[in-house]
Amino acid sequence: MTPFIPRLLALACVLFLFMPAALAKNRNTGFLDRIVTVDGTTYKYQVFVPASWDKHKKAPVLLFLHGAGERGDDGVLQTDIGIGHAIREHAAQFEMIVVMPQCRKEHVWTETAMQAQALGALEQSMKEFNGDRSRVYLSGISMGGYGTWDIAAHYPGKFAAVVPVCGGIRGLEHYPQIGVSLAKDPKISDPYAETAKRIGTTPLWVFHGGADDTVPVEGSRQMVEALRKAGGNVKYTEYPGVGHNSWDKAYAEPDFVPWLLSQSLHH
Repeated sequence: MTPFIPRLLALACVLFLFMPAALAKNRNTGFLDRIVTVDGTTYKYQVFVPASWDKHKKAPVLLFLHGAGERGDDGVLQTDIGIGHAIREHAAQFEMIVVMPQCRKEHVWTETAMQAQALGALEQSMKEFNGDRSRVYLSGISMGGYGTWDIAAHYPGKFAAVVPVCGGIRGLEHYPQIGVSLAKDPKISDPYAETAKRIGTTPLWVFHGGADDTVPVEGSRQMVEALRKAGGNVKYTEYPGVGHNSWDKAYAEPDFVPWLLSQSLHH
């Protein structure tokens, strides 16, 4: 036997011994690239799967809608700001599947096609990761906050809790298309009251910066007031002196994840 053959055999044994550990590290967890095809168009999205995920157990699922600055089709940018950043800072706290679709450039989350791809990514992830349909949550920031209000109003009873961050209802003067569809309907005189009525008693936690000069804080205040008048189930946190970026504070709130995970639909 040539001298290097025993060495090869020894190396093969070592690799074999370490193989289970290597495979364990490569478990299907962390930030994962995925694609979904809706109405003939393919979209990239990402899913965060916690290290503790067990395919045999039902998992809570959060759908996250990013802001206008993260639009595109690379499937990555939307994980840098908002919930993705919070997860990287405190991954162990996020014991849930987080679905992060990406809105195309020149589009907004209040459009039917963009909502369809987001809900398609959510449904696909529910099936792939054994999602718990009684614990599906929705959150979004800025443009995604508008989308969160819009989807919550159009799909009452689908989400166990909804968290709009620095969003709004009526479109902005320089950006009217961002507004929710109910605000664009000429037959609806009060989109705040109508949104509140449609959302019903779904638990909400609304966040906004008191000094936001991008999306006026009055929109969140009016929406919270409308929900309270309608008998809604709403918490409101306003950060005095904080500008548009209220999401870092919101998603870092010690009670945010525990509150979210405590909400469940009662079938």
